[in-house]
Order: sequence, then C-alpha cells, then structure tokens
Amino acid sequence: MAGKENQSPHPLVPGPANGTYVRTGDDEAGRGGSRELRRQKRKKYLLYFVAFVIFQTGVILIFTLTIMKVRTPRFRVRSATFDPFNVSRQPNNPTFDISMNAQVGVKNANFGRYKYQGTTMTFLYGGSQVGEGVISKSSVGWRSTKKFNVAVRLTSDNLTSNSQLAADLNANILRLTSQAELKGKVALTFIFNKKKSAKMNCTMDVFLTAEQLANISCD
Repeated sequence: MAGKENQSPHPLVPGPANGTYVRTGDDEAGRGGSRELRRQKRKKYLLYFVAFVIFQTGVILIFTLTIMKVRTPRFRVRSATFDPFNVSRQPNNPTFDISMNAQVGVKNANFGRYKYQGTTMTFLYGGSQVGEGVISKSSVGWRSTKKFNVAVRLTSDNLTSNSQLAADLNANILRLTSQAELKGKVALTFIFNKKKSAKMNCTMDVFLTAEQLANISCD
C-alpha cells in the first residue's frame, strides 16, 4: 500500500541522454510553455503589423491631402512704374498716352513646379481695352512667387466716346481693370502633371499727378 501511495502521477521516462530520466508531466509543461511563448510572439508581431499599416495609412493620407493636393496659382498685378504721362484734359477731346511697366506676380503654393504658356494681359477702362502686354512662357518653382515686369502702353485711341473720361482726367484718377489667364501644368512628380489655369482680374487706380499705381484689388 505504501508503495502505491508514494507512486508519482508522472512516471519517469528515459530522457534524451543515456542514464537520465525526466517526468512526463514536466515534458508536457515545457511543450505547453513553448506553445504559449510562440502564441505571444505571433500576437506581438500582429500588433506590430497593424500599427505599421495604420502608420502607413496616415502617411499616405497626409501626403494626399497636402503634397499631392493641387492648388490654383495666384496671378496678379503687384505694382507699376511709369514714364512721363501724356495727358490732355480738353473737354471736347480728352486723351491719355501712358507707358507703364507693370510688375506682375505668379504665386505657386504647390509642392511642384508650375509651368505656364505665354499669354496676353489686357487693361480696360470703362469696359474698353486701352492697353495690353505680353507675358512670356516660363515657370514658377514649388512654393514660391515669380515676379516680372510687363511693358504696357495705355492709350485712349480706342475710346470712341466716353463722357466719364474728361471728368476722371480732371480728377487726376484713371480707374483701370487688368485681365489675363495663364494656362499651364503643375508637375508634382516626374509622371504626374495636373493642368491648372490661373486667372487675373484686378482693379486699380492710376494717380495722374503723382504718377503712381494704387488701390490694387484682385479677385
């Protein structure tokens, strides 16, 4: 009876080496611990993978909403200088002939170069064209502003009749509107180009006495 009471529930079995014995219960516990360790490692790797996918998704989303988002470049008159004015304030025949160097700016807020075609910028008085200037083909670097001058001759030759002109010349203020459209592409990558047109629609005042351009407002 004493022999049966002292008998272990996990009998000894031959071990891997000669002359050694291990209990069967200890061997099973070791295998169970190994399985649990492998399970925990797989769980940890799965968490790492999920975190990596979430991180990559966030990076792609930020890249799409910021860098890859194409914005319309801004195109406007910034300032101007003038040669001496030639203005006649005769009530029956008011005229003006003005040489202007308009400084124009193209602002590109994109993360890619903006390449645009040549175009013509027109100036209007009372809805009638009084001058134009040529804008040459060029480009603007990413997130930068390109400034350049455009030579324009403003003349009243095309104004057949304008009763307001004599009053404006006597008030020494000439109200003008400038209009133009740049057609081009934003190059975000070597293979991805997005067409974008920038339109100018500005109003401004030419102060005849001071020979200055002021009150510039652009849409």
